[in-house]
Amino acid sequence: MAGRADLLAVEARLRAVLAPYVDRLETATIYGIPTLRKPGAKAHQWFAFVKPAAKHVSFFLLPVHEWPELRAGMSPALRRRLTGKAAFNFKAIDEAELAELEALVARAYDRYMAEA
Repeated sequence: MAGRADLLAVEARLRAVLAPYVDRLETATIYGIPTLRKPGAKAHQWFAFVKPAAKHVSFFLLPVHEWPELRAGMSPALRRRLTGKAAFNFKAIDEAELAELEALVARAYDRYMAEA
């Protein structure tokens, strides 16, 4: 099981994935959790957020729920982290999976901004 310090490090790395988008999106909240969304978006048009939990850290990327084709070509390793339709759970960071997640976020951002 991942310790608290390990999970804080995982959370920091996942938040860093969203850092390039902070200036391009607005900050809002979903059930008290800070999230990013398109400026002027309607109430439930969120882009992404990080949610720490007791035993893992979740990275929610809502465009993969809205446009499932974004998941095409996802590696089996990253797909195993996908729980539900939009949440990727991490107890530790694998660099290859993190790089793939960063690329997925970039594709999702382009689609989100074009269509949301």
